[in-house]
Amino acid sequence: MSPRLRLEPLCVGHAPEAVRVFDDIRLHRWTGGTPATLEELEAAYRRRSAGRSPDGRHGWLNWMLRRLTDGRLVGTVQATLSRPEAGEIEAGLAWVIGSDHQRNGYGREGAQAMADWLRAHGVHQLTAHIHPRHRASIGIARALGLSATTETADGEVVWRSRP
Repeated sequence: MSPRLRLEPLCVGHAPEAVRVFDDIRLHRWTGGTPATLEELEAAYRRRSAGRSPDGRHGWLNWMLRRLTDGRLVGTVQATLSRPEAGEIEAGLAWVIGSDHQRNGYGREGAQAMADWLRAHGVHQLTAHIHPRHRASIGIARALGLSATTETADGEVVWRSRP
């Protein structure tokens, strides 16, 4: 929970509502691809709601962001958990806010709630992969205490928290 948002664990039942929120090509400007169909979103949510990758190497936390004032779905935050070194846990973060709900601070608020939860549960380092011109996501990363590194992956800059 955050001041304005309820974070709900992802389930397949979110897909019909989510497909309307995320059916917007503008959301793919920085990440590529196209909006998912309802069937594609249901399949993706079925996989993600399992809580771990098929090979068991990564944990998955996916939360839907629902506005408290009216119950509307506004976006999602996710973390991919891994153990790069024995005893340490790293979380790769991602967030998406529906175009109609952007510029209201929901991305920052939802990502902060997730980051706080992860840190309280023993995650040692947070990372995010961000397109170098995506100013809104760069602002969120900075608010979470992440800093840009010299590393890139698929044209995106890797941002990391200080250990």
